[in-house]
Amino acid sequence: TYGQMGTLETRDQTEAALELAKRSYIDGDRIGIFGWSYGGYMASNCLFQSPEVFKMAVAVAPVTNWRFYDNIYTERYMGLPAENGDGYDADSPLSHVDGLEGKYLLIHGTGDDNVHVQNSMRMVEALIQADKDFQWFAYPDKNHGIYGGNTRMHLYRMMTGFIAENL
Repeated sequence: TYGQMGTLETRDQTEAALELAKRSYIDGDRIGIFGWSYGGYMASNCLFQSPEVFKMAVAVAPVTNWRFYDNIYTERYMGLPAENGDGYDADSPLSHVDGLEGKYLLIHGTGDDNVHVQNSMRMVEALIQADKDFQWFAYPDKNHGIYGGNTRMHLYRMMTGFIAENL
């Protein structure tokens, strides 16, 4: 929905998880969410806004505030920050960190030129100020894809271990 990027999508993800939890082969007490880039944004919002549904999230290179993202993309869907400041704030995971109850793993490459690492730095600071527990990995000089050498193997091992430990 124009001016509210993420609002309906977060609701959709939550409702889908609740529907899946009705299935006999799904343990509704062990639902987690993973996402990279926009998916990391969604994973963060879902965990923070629906802690009764999502028990953990892995967010890789997430947008945490649309003011920090590419203005050509963002303004197409959100309008100008000066005209839609409330929308930018309401749809930012930074505005919802107080809702964190589950386990949260945040990952970012410090050389990311798509979703700048500033997004995760602001998230780290917001979580610290809200006195929330979380885990954080920064991959030095790695771009949005976080790869090269042993990097991708390390990344997936860390994510897999986090999921296994927390679900």
